[in-house]
Amino acid sequence: MADDYLVRIGKLIRDARQHRGWTQSQLADALGTSQSAVNRIERGNQNISLEMIARIGEALDSEIVSLGYAGPMHLRVVGGRRLSGAIDVKTSKNACVALLCASLLNKGRTVLRRVARIEEVYRLLEVLNSIGVRTRWINEGVDLEIVPPARLDMDAMDADAARRTRSIIMFLGPLLHRMDQFRLPYAGGCDLGTRTIEPHMIALRRFGLDITATEGIYHAKVEAGVSPGRPIVLTERGDTVTENALLAAARHDGATVIRNASSNYMVQDLCFFLEALGVRVDGIGTTTLTVHGVPNIDVDVDYSPSEDPVEAMSLVAAAVVTESELTIRRVPIEFMEIELAVLEEMGLDHDRSAEYTADNGRTRLVDLTVRPSKLEAPIDKIHPMPFPGLNIDNVPFFAAIAAVAQGQTLIHDWVYDNRAIYLTDLNRLGGRLQLLDPHRVLVEGPTRWRAAEMMCPPALRPAVVVLLAMMAAEGTSVLRNVYVINRGYEELAERLNSVGAQIEIFRDI
Repeated sequence: MADDYLVRIGKLIRDARQHRGWTQSQLADALGTSQSAVNRIERGNQNISLEMIARIGEALDSEIVSLGYAGPMHLRVVGGRRLSGAIDVKTSKNACVALLCASLLNKGRTVLRRVARIEEVYRLLEVLNSIGVRTRWINEGVDLEIVPPARLDMDAMDADAARRTRSIIMFLGPLLHRMDQFRLPYAGGCDLGTRTIEPHMIALRRFGLDITATEGIYHAKVEAGVSPGRPIVLTERGDTVTENALLAAARHDGATVIRNASSNYMVQDLCFFLEALGVRVDGIGTTTLTVHGVPNIDVDVDYSPSEDPVEAMSLVAAAVVTESELTIRRVPIEFMEIELAVLEEMGLDHDRSAEYTADNGRTRLVDLTVRPSKLEAPIDKIHPMPFPGLNIDNVPFFAAIAAVAQGQTLIHDWVYDNRAIYLTDLNRLGGRLQLLDPHRVLVEGPTRWRAAEMMCPPALRPAVVVLLAMMAAEGTSVLRNVYVINRGYEELAERLNSVGAQIEIFRDI
């Protein structure tokens, strides 16, 4: 290999390791090699095989290279450009992955309309296909058809694909109805610190599910005839926890009451889908859900998930940081009202259309026009709360917004162990963010953004925040290895280019 090739690979590995928060010794332990060997690799002084590069990428959950096709994707951003025109919000990533898992409840044909074509969906499709589920894109690749087999082949599961998505955890609820024992790889996804599955287990044990974890595998056994004798009280009002409880209750014969349930957007979409399957759900939009289960579900169902409020917030933030006038169409307003109220307090100039209904027939949408505004830092701190509070996934976008506002803004991201740390990557682009502790960041504005070349943070929303800041920075920036963005956004660069951004996709290895 040429020396410059080795140096470039070494730099990518070093940046990915540092973003994960690992030392060279920790990476060496994961690879079964020495710290000195890792040091030589990162300096470009060590010949390295494609197999070793792939192993390093798996250890760091970072697409250093991809065997079988071109190398990792990067973005070259020419910043300082104003956006204009209108852009549509795509369907919800989190709803789509929940509905893919929910399709395992149904013996019949499921068609999901306008499914987000993102890496997270692709990983779940790889898992579903590997265990015998037939899936195909129909209607010119817009919609997705899912047909399950009579019997799932769990031994054939694509474990590599399963480990790359945390959504695999939502297989537990449907599978406990289909077999008395099975195995699942540990859940992966974004690097957001320790995220226990114990709240899932507390809920699912009430349906007879028992899990032991050994060597990266969840070993599940289901005791037949176990039924919740009283309401299930979730110890965490989490979205996936609520979804797993719903999936378990959907084919349980009888009524199951779930308390302290999340009422967030993806949970509501899952409830609407369950109703299309013939499962009655009372209390949708509240924290107490009553599920009237149907033991055998065998229907042909056609369902349209609603739009993604987190993508809508991303696009609002894009307009704000680039000082642009932009219309964002198909915004699920009931899941954006707190965010817009905070932005109004900060001085955002915007208006919205009359409400209309999403294709699922239930969710309320508006078209939102954002205009250049003189923003002031909010009086209160920015912090997430369960719906109807400010959405947990929308908190990072306020880091970029606060950076263009006058004054100091305190952001308290109390949910995740280390997501706030990644927000300080904005400092490399001219931001003034002070990390007070792993959960709190103090943002000083306004910011004069400057171009930079950097590695993509390993968490989805902070990665998009960095991209938005690059769009605001005069000059040319490079964001390397954007796999994590592709996990949650469909053709984001191309769509931003359609409203005036200048973002080039390239690969260099």
